[in-house]
Amino acid sequence: MIFGQKVKIKDICLLVEDIERTVDFYVNKLGFRMRRRAEGFADFYNDGVILAAWELNHINTHTGVSNRASPRGAHKVCIAVELGSPDEVDEHYKSLTDNGVPFYGPPADYVWNARCAYFTDPDDTLWELYAWLGGGPEDYHEEQAEQSGEG
Repeated sequence: MIFGQKVKIKDICLLVEDIERTVDFYVNKLGFRMRRRAEGFADFYNDGVILAAWELNHINTHTGVSNRASPRGAHKVCIAVELGSPDEVDEHYKSLTDNGVPFYGPPADYVWNARCAYFTDPDDTLWELYAWLGGGPEDYHEEQAEQSGEG
């Protein structure tokens, strides 16, 4: 059995320094609805993968996993949210910016054939809002292959 081909990822659990700060951001800034709440832990309703947050000190106390936080500004993961159109990226950017979510900059069109905007949560988890341009992700790979003489 090949593990990566036989399992289905169901949850993404963010390891956070302060669960109250995290819950406040995800509920009040991003608009997630709380699903479950326990000491040092929370998860949120979502139409896809379950998003959870577990406080570093809590997981450390119960499992022995390190509670060492990454340095500020160090990104170890990017949560990507695919939207239906480039206009939706712009709409969510405006709405979230108006709600106090700090973005790295306004939405832009990138060479991988997507319109994207990037922000972080209070623990520096990087989020990407994106929508494909033109024909989707295949355009970028086909174009690159043609330029390199592979296509």
